[in-house]
Amino acid sequence: MNKIPVYFMPGLAASTTIFERIALPEDTFEVHLLEWEIPLEHESLQDYAKRIAQNIKHSNPVLVGVSFGGILVQEMAKHIEARKVIIISSVKCNAEFPRRMKIAKTTKAYKLIPMRLILNVENLAKFSFGEKINKRLKLYEKFLSVRDIRYLDWAIEQVILWDRTKIDESVIHIHGDEDEVFPIKYIANCKVVKGGTHIMILNKFKWLNENLPSIILED
Repeated sequence: MNKIPVYFMPGLAASTTIFERIALPEDTFEVHLLEWEIPLEHESLQDYAKRIAQNIKHSNPVLVGVSFGGILVQEMAKHIEARKVIIISSVKCNAEFPRRMKIAKTTKAYKLIPMRLILNVENLAKFSFGEKINKRLKLYEKFLSVRDIRYLDWAIEQVILWDRTKIDESVIHIHGDEDEVFPIKYIANCKVVKGGTHIMILNKFKWLNENLPSIILED
């Protein structure tokens, strides 16, 4: 039997190390990790998604994206035939954004974020993971490796201005009921992980390892 190719895309500013605890059965799945690349000048999210999709070397893959990576894989699926699109700790359209993100879009407040401050790991961790970080700072330093100011500027704007208004019902959405970046009260039709926060790819990996195989294989 041919193995099913599964491509994982990390969250905003995160490296592929966030997937180090994810283990799918090797006799059935072939795991590939996608990385963030620095955006070209004035590159749209659609063009960026098309460019990243060129890194996919298998036909009919499963795309799994975390947070902003979840937004990206949905855009990538416009350019390639995907067996399945699975998003974790993410959103399926801009209606699922919390109120503060909608206000940031309307007021353009996101343009006032001092990017150089976000380059500090502690600030970036709060922004990307939405967690109280304290003792975990060294851990987050390992996971948040993309600290290019052009990338951060671009990525934050692409999230806030994401223009998808209609949910693609084929997208499988896994979401924690304690996600503080994308609160579950705004999320429709998802597989709920009890106690899952925005970083459940790190601390709910057992649930994901147990459930991802059957989620990928189910018709």
